[in-house]
Amino acid sequence: MEFLVRTVPATPSPFHLRGTRTLTRRSFICRSQSRPPPSRGKKRLEPELLPNARRLKHDPDWTGGGFSLGVDFGNVKTGLAVGMSLALPRPLTVLRMSGKELEVRLIELAQKEDADELIVGLPQSFDLTETYQSHKVRAFVRKLAVRAADTGLRVYLQDEHGTSKDALNYMIDIGVKKSARKAQSDAYSAVMVLERYFEMRGLGVELVLPDQPELRQKLKAGVQSKRVDDFWKDDEKSGGNFFGLF
Repeated sequence: MEFLVRTVPATPSPFHLRGTRTLTRRSFICRSQSRPPPSRGKKRLEPELLPNARRLKHDPDWTGGGFSLGVDFGNVKTGLAVGMSLALPRPLTVLRMSGKELEVRLIELAQKEDADELIVGLPQSFDLTETYQSHKVRAFVRKLAVRAADTGLRVYLQDEHGTSKDALNYMIDIGVKKSARKAQSDAYSAVMVLERYFEMRGLGVELVLPDQPELRQKLKAGVQSKRVDDFWKDDEKSGGNFFGLF
């Protein structure tokens, strides 16, 4: 079962929040909830496996990638949002499904929205301690990563501590009616997961790879192939004139 989220008319950027000074998109997220990524000695990612928010710095030839699909995973409902780094993420939908059905639907929506990565919120305590729900999210994401890699999609975990509160404040600020907030809260929580990811420029996310070496290689090859395909699409748009791209 799937519920479409009613999107509030776009607010200008910079936009006015309730009774406060004018804020830009980069200063919306509550600073008390935005934490620097932990230093855990993680292995440095190869450029083609970096999240979109970080990749351009490491790969000057990269064309920019696709959209990012934000996922707020829940036991009953899973909220989704979509966005790119240059625009405020938008709520997409709320899904009422689980297991393989949810995995398949997430891949379908990612492809439909031209997303090439999934940013899944990971519940954590403020001291970075993981909870019982964290383990459930990790278990689901391990399975999702296998299905995603087979289609060339990357999956990352993003700390989502405090995003539910941020989502409620955001809905109030943009005028979502009180009667509609409960039904839409999961999708707006996914918006906050994406916004934090973009605000932190992809630092601190955790790439989830399948255990199978062949799927890992397929994922890397798929990313490289997509970059070439994107170049030729741009070439077609320019009528074969390379300089027409600029």
